[in-house]
Amino acid sequence: MDESVIAFCSSKPNSPKLSMIRNQNESNHRLLAFPTIRPCVDVSLTTLLSSLIALSRRISTFTSKSKSFPCNKRNAIKCIRFVEPLGLFLQEIRDCCTKTCNSSSSCSLRLALSELHVTFQKLLFLLEDSDRQGARLWMLMESDRVVAIFRDLTQSIVTAFDVFESDGVEVSEETMEQVELVKKQARKARFEVEGDDERVMMCVVSVLEQFEKRVAPNEGDLKWVLDYIGVKGWSECTKEVEFLEGEFGLEWLNEERGKVGFLSSLIGFMSYCRCVVCEFVDAEKGDKRSSGSSCISGEILSCFKLDDFRCPISLELMTDPVTIETGHTYDRVSILKWFRSGKLICPKTGKRLSSIEWVPNSAIRRLIHQYCFENGIPVAADPGHRNRDIAMTVQPGSLAAEEAMKMLASFLTGKLENGAMGEKNRAAYEIRLLSKTSIFNRSCLVEAGSIPLLLKLVSWWDSSTQENAVAALQNLAKFPKGRAVMVENWGIQLIVGVLNGGLKIEARQHAAATLFYLASNEEYGEMIGEEPEAIPSLIKLIKDGSDRGKKIGLVAISSLLSQPENHRRVLTARVVPLLVDILKTCEKEDLVTGSLVILAALAEKSDGTIVILNCGALDVAVKILSSSTSRVGKEHIVSLLLSLSINGGVDVVARLVKSPSLMGSLYSQLSEGTSQVSKKASALIRILHDFYERRSSSGHKTSVLPQEQQFIHVW
Repeated sequence: MDESVIAFCSSKPNSPKLSMIRNQNESNHRLLAFPTIRPCVDVSLTTLLSSLIALSRRISTFTSKSKSFPCNKRNAIKCIRFVEPLGLFLQEIRDCCTKTCNSSSSCSLRLALSELHVTFQKLLFLLEDSDRQGARLWMLMESDRVVAIFRDLTQSIVTAFDVFESDGVEVSEETMEQVELVKKQARKARFEVEGDDERVMMCVVSVLEQFEKRVAPNEGDLKWVLDYIGVKGWSECTKEVEFLEGEFGLEWLNEERGKVGFLSSLIGFMSYCRCVVCEFVDAEKGDKRSSGSSCISGEILSCFKLDDFRCPISLELMTDPVTIETGHTYDRVSILKWFRSGKLICPKTGKRLSSIEWVPNSAIRRLIHQYCFENGIPVAADPGHRNRDIAMTVQPGSLAAEEAMKMLASFLTGKLENGAMGEKNRAAYEIRLLSKTSIFNRSCLVEAGSIPLLLKLVSWWDSSTQENAVAALQNLAKFPKGRAVMVENWGIQLIVGVLNGGLKIEARQHAAATLFYLASNEEYGEMIGEEPEAIPSLIKLIKDGSDRGKKIGLVAISSLLSQPENHRRVLTARVVPLLVDILKTCEKEDLVTGSLVILAALAEKSDGTIVILNCGALDVAVKILSSSTSRVGKEHIVSLLLSLSINGGVDVVARLVKSPSLMGSLYSQLSEGTSQVSKKASALIRILHDFYERRSSSGHKTSVLPQEQQFIHVW
């Protein structure tokens, strides 16, 4: 939107950094949603008219762009031509606005201009949506709705100018004649779905009906649809899929879910086109996707730190950011609790709110997800949101989507089995994408027999093929039957082989993540531990990998510790010194927390306690407890200290008693921590109090170890 519009219509965002994101993507709203903002009641007529003129100029620029619209080209041009002549009319009103302001008719004029301003905003949003990359198929299939909106906006413009005429606005006779001509043309204008648009829409519907009957559509029909809407190649096809998936997710949250089925069918249509029709993957954008990046640039991400994404109320990382009336963003759960407590003000500004309505901030949510991905930070989700996300991926939203996915799974499995080397790599990559978020897609791909064929690719000498195959297996390992099939086909041994000697660090990271999912089954966790290279290779990843690799390695080791036999293997592999070094030197909160999780698990047994104390972890843990802002990290430190006190005996307790900050940190956990950590903190406080009382009653100080060196070394 034009700067002059923003100047008096927008609210302040949370920070200048978030403002930058909003301004770089002005159309970051749900398609055909029109989040217009009504001008302030006390805005001057001059400012209002200047903004209207700027909006009319923006609208006029779409005259040349409309040729690239996927549909409704003539309707768009018709509506733009009604706006173009009005710029001169508005300029003349602005030139004499001082006299107009003093007249008795200024109130009705202001109202008419405000309504026109809202109409121009909606029209600008509609034109931007019509030209929006990634939404071309959806705009085509929504043509009936788009036509109705063009018709309504045109009538709103006519109505506004009827008010101007009755208000006695003073403009030149020539300008008024031009306005009258526009009004006549607008009243007579007919808006309807264009013939070519309708034929292509019917072709899409026909293909969806063929999917339902499990009949492979004609490839020529698919190419005709893609050519018509201007989708050229794999990368643009992928944008269409991503957009439709986003709309599907939003529609799923609606109680009626009226368009869930149709959106699901269109996702199946475009996914099928991407795999079957597109001959090759756009190399540049394909590489970005394979690394998990989104369209947000690294330059933008570098402007942020983790604290920028914390909710101003809870100070925790936002999982479901929403924006309220003032433009400030909060986590949904936190702001709802705030409102329910009767506080009808903005927590950040203190401004009283006229409405407690909020809107989901999908831009910030995507930014948080990518920042966390790039920095190896796990993204939590509130249980309600997580349950909704899972539910909408368990079953397809329509019969057409279901059968399209089954046909696509068979097609890709066939390429894995009989295709040339390049086709096998491409099939592995498509399976990697399709299995990333959808449980139903995973089940189809497992049933089609993709896992044994993917396992054959993990030992290939081609690094891209190996990475795509292991990444696909990582996603399929999230599916219970997928894990069983993998193990039955010697998958653990093959995956450990990639972890130990993968051609690229990315392949080794995916291998570690695959082992993490496999270890969720107790039997498979034991089998992984029995592989001689498994645990040492994970520890090597923690030592030498990227931050993301370190995080994955830590999580995988933690999952293996659920099996008692792996406890000894992890200790023998000398992981403890490495974890203590991370605690001492690393500033990455997630890596510190991951290390504490493992140390707390190892400390539950006496041999683990001995090794941890020998490596000097006690003082480090106490220091982190008093200085860390991570609630999760503090909870694991309390667990660690409790286990060390129980298994390490009086000497450990004596050292803890000497720490001046420990008791205060433990008491804070009684009120701030979860019920579980509160119990552990309370137990540790009792141990420390009992020791202090015994020492006081005995009349002499108990021997306190000066260094952990008095403990037995196991190396």
